[in-house]
Amino acid sequence: MESLLLLYFFYVVAYTFVFSVAGLFYREPRSTKSDNFFKFVVFIPSYKDDSVIVSVAEKSLQQHYPQEHYKVVVIADSLQPETLQKLRQLPIEVEEVKFDVSTKVKSLIEALKRREGYDYAVILDADNVMYADFLTKINEAHQLGYEAVQGQRLAKNTGNELSFLDGLSEAINNHVYRQGTVALGLSCSISGSAISVNYHTFKDILLGMTSVGGFDREMELLLLQRGLKVAYLKSAGVLDEKVQKDQVFENQRKRWISSQYHYLAKYFGKGMKAFFEGNFTFFNSAVLRNIQLPRLVNIGLLGILTIALFFVRAYLYFGYEIWLTFSALMFLSIAISIPREYYTLDLLKAFLKVPGIFFRMFLLLFRLKGANKKFIHTPHYNIEVNIDKPNK
Repeated sequence: MESLLLLYFFYVVAYTFVFSVAGLFYREPRSTKSDNFFKFVVFIPSYKDDSVIVSVAEKSLQQHYPQEHYKVVVIADSLQPETLQKLRQLPIEVEEVKFDVSTKVKSLIEALKRREGYDYAVILDADNVMYADFLTKINEAHQLGYEAVQGQRLAKNTGNELSFLDGLSEAINNHVYRQGTVALGLSCSISGSAISVNYHTFKDILLGMTSVGGFDREMELLLLQRGLKVAYLKSAGVLDEKVQKDQVFENQRKRWISSQYHYLAKYFGKGMKAFFEGNFTFFNSAVLRNIQLPRLVNIGLLGILTIALFFVRAYLYFGYEIWLTFSALMFLSIAISIPREYYTLDLLKAFLKVPGIFFRMFLLLFRLKGANKKFIHTPHYNIEVNIDKPNK
């Protein structure tokens, strides 16, 4: 048992440390302003998001990008009649959809079926607000030849401890799974929104998908199977609402964890084959990243083990020092990955909530059955933001 635990945590710590350090060496793709403007369609799937979708649609029209070169499409699933009326007063397209079982993939497919003539498709969540220069930045990256570009999702709200921690988790993911992987020549992890993909490639891939949860994980793998790495553009910012309530947080994480292991099982064989063929990029995205427990669970278990094993250290075959080293490297990796702006008094306050979140996430591991087979909606709230705020 000791050997198995050591092997697992050696892998987890080494993976996190290597990509955290690599994230420090991330460099943006070199781009210059261009007079060539690709044509974008911005898809915003919205399921019962009446409280936010009108405001989001209005802000999406405030891009510093030629209006004739982009179109906003709100995919309206189960919106109220008064919401639809307000949306139709805007210079956008409204695609009404209705399903027995709603999913993001189904909504996007319906919108794609009736639209052509675009170079790239941008996908947002119903709560997402693009910084005013988002499309300009993305356009410049596509001019360099990148067919798929992931922007940086930043926290729209950090008003309580939970939303602060949710934003912090996203920031760490940006550093480790986006900056770190790209710095090492691998493909950026897709966030699920704030991504732009070649329109015809996106349409071709999506028409063959039936994902309920975790559409972003499968999209990334299907792009890699076509030999298309996803680039990361940190300067292209999108504000994303962070959860504020415990039950919403739990439901969201349950959906994420379930989809992680669903696609691990689905693509494990192909991932291992890719490893033996020398395709480390696909192996990393299909296997190495997905085979781990959630990061907070790993940190919590490692901390508990390190403390517990102190009392039986005389009986350990490999010595207690290795556990101290693992814990030190893990916490150093996380410290490296936390953006400077998060190092405030709020960080200390938020950490008081971490033990409770750890135990809830640990228990979720035993309650995942069927979670990837049903759509779990995350409610949103109307939060005012400044889209001209400089990216960090």
